Amino acid sequence: MHFIPEELDTYVVKHSQKEPELLQQLTRETYQKILQPRMLSGPYQGRVLSMLSKLVNPKNILEIGTYTGYSALCLAEGMQNNGALHTIDINEELEDFQRKYFNLSPYGNKIHQHIGDATKIIDSINLTFDLVFIDADKPNYSNYFELIINKMNPGGIILSDNVLWSGKVIQKIKKDDITTKALLDYNKLLVEDERVETVLLPIRDGLTISRVTSI
Repeated sequence: MHFIPEELDTYVVKHSQKEPELLQQLTRETYQKILQPRMLSGPYQGRVLSMLSKLVNPKNILEIGTYTGYSALCLAEGMQNNGALHTIDINEELEDFQRKYFNLSPYGNKIHQHIGDATKIIDSINLTFDLVFIDADKPNYSNYFELIINKMNPGGIILSDNVLWSGKVIQKIKKDDITTKALLDYNKLLVEDERVETVLLPIRDGLTISRVTSI
């Protein structure tokens, strides 16, 4: 979703860092072979993720929601040489697709895939994190936050995607719309929780940056 006029959005994209060739290939194959290709972060948001990762220069990254691996590769661009990226997805059918592109990148041996329920997997990863990207099932966003907050290093960054949910967060909620309700609760949690300081950016479908100030 675009929150600025399309012509201006095109200008913004044109004057931002270009998408690497490997990610262009990943995008093409995702659209050819995988259901719901709109779930990709896409070239502009991908460059935002890459830039944020490079600014943080994380040693350990956690991603909740891998899909076809696009955002993981973007986040890996800023990772330290001795770092690791752990990415979790519930869809085992995408594991080989992800690995193909991870291995084509310079980061293949640093990216570790986990298949299953993230609420059960997170605690089993015996690391603390400098950067976390949440982009999975929205009703669990608050649960993911509570699971990761004590595994964050001081000053660590939590990125949360789709927090504007196509603008539904400011519309009247339908009774059966549990996703929008969950995101409203999550956005309220982030802005009120004293363990983080948060800014919500109207980038694509909404991207929140939360910096861990205390544990």
